[in-house]
Amino acid sequence: MRGIRTILLSAVAWSGIAHAQEVQTSSAPDAVAVTIYRAPYRSASEKIDLGYLGGYALITETRTIRIPQGRAVIRFEGVASGILPESAIVTGLPQGVREKNLDGELLSAASLYNRGYARPVTLRRMRGGKTVEERAVIRSGPAGAAIVETERGFEVLNCGPTRDAIAYDGVPAGLSAKPTLSVETDSTQAGTATVTLSYLAWGFDWQANYVATLHEGSKAADLFAWVTLASTDMTSFENAQTMVMAGKVNRTTGRTANPYESADRFEFKCYLPDEALAEDAFAPPPPPPPPAPMAPPPPAMERAEVVVTGSRIRPVVQEDLGDLKAYRVPEPTTVAAKSQKQVALLAKDAVPVSIIYGSTISFYGASQPQVRLRAMNKTSEGLGLPLPAGPVALFERQGSRELLIGESSTEDKAVGEEVELKFYVASNVTLEQLRLPGEPGKQPFELTLRNANPFPVRFEGEFDIDEEAVKDPSVRFARKNGRNLWATTVPANGTAKLSYTVIVQR
Repeated sequence: MRGIRTILLSAVAWSGIAHAQEVQTSSAPDAVAVTIYRAPYRSASEKIDLGYLGGYALITETRTIRIPQGRAVIRFEGVASGILPESAIVTGLPQGVREKNLDGELLSAASLYNRGYARPVTLRRMRGGKTVEERAVIRSGPAGAAIVETERGFEVLNCGPTRDAIAYDGVPAGLSAKPTLSVETDSTQAGTATVTLSYLAWGFDWQANYVATLHEGSKAADLFAWVTLASTDMTSFENAQTMVMAGKVNRTTGRTANPYESADRFEFKCYLPDEALAEDAFAPPPPPPPPAPMAPPPPAMERAEVVVTGSRIRPVVQEDLGDLKAYRVPEPTTVAAKSQKQVALLAKDAVPVSIIYGSTISFYGASQPQVRLRAMNKTSEGLGLPLPAGPVALFERQGSRELLIGESSTEDKAVGEEVELKFYVASNVTLEQLRLPGEPGKQPFELTLRNANPFPVRFEGEFDIDEEAVKDPSVRFARKNGRNLWATTVPANGTAKLSYTVIVQR
């Protein structure tokens, strides 16, 4: 009886081990949603840096999986390569999750060669124009020269006139062709479950890109905007429900290393001297056959006609999320690996705008007037939507053409705010500041504003001087952003002057 009990206990123990080692793989999600957050420290004037995307994404996947009884490992293949595994949440498992692991070694030429050390492989080489195969054993690591042992002894690959290739007998355990997150479960019974996997991932970013086209007379502009999505992740998310978040989300942690970033480059290097290569017995491959003559183009009448069709643009839908603004792409879209794409954000025709020439005036000088485009973000003024930060390209219609006349950027603008875009320094409107003689503690100034345009211009000079220090202006000041403002209209080919005194503290 004691022997039978021992056998039964051993069988139970081995049964538990078998269940613990059972692995179920989910190769792809049934549905996926991607919400992209902008890089928090990138200003609106900075372009997206494709070499380093400082934003991130919240990815939510729905998968249907089979859950074995007892302990098992569920592998979620095809997650983002920039996944932060500590942020992963799996819901829908009957007994929850015992353990999470990021399977960080991706299937690649380097990992295959590294795992093949001291194991037999098949070499494929060209001899006399034919492919020859022979067995060999890998005798070196993946860094530097690739050394193998054949029947003739030790050899270095790719040191002949032809390229050598290695064929492996199989994929070693633990290597995956896709980034994979695995979880350990412990279920009282087998079954099928629909689970939700949510996680944060680095390697994403987005921004708004605006195109403004001035009407004749510069009293209105057509405004069009794109949402530019960018991803440097190696995983594509097809037909994803996509959203972008406007506003700055506070994050206190920096970027964590992507475990897959160093697995791409791998090549064999030859360190043999040139004289050794000259003695190589392998025959060079035959020259390629001459290219076939190109067929003449078909006659003009037989050429197929190319037709370009367009469809009505459906812009993204704006939603509120606390203090942030969410923009939902109305149709499923593919957030492709290592790529950018654009979807329409908004289109507004004939938005009322005004052209202002603006300068900053300090004690030490005045900046030259800069062309500024101004609009009010109100429904009554043709806008009335939250405007995400991003660059702006300004065009002007010249006859039948639209010419680029300037580039600028805007920060996030809420409904009701004034939108002001600063463009180039004007050439036909100049400002001169002149110091006049004065008594101790008082410094008189005179500003001369000249307009060489054949039309009047509106000018605003903002004082970067304490308002209580500026005395006796010849023109009454306005107020803007808590500062004194010289606002005036200069007639065509005319001049405007302002005199004032600055009290100097000693």
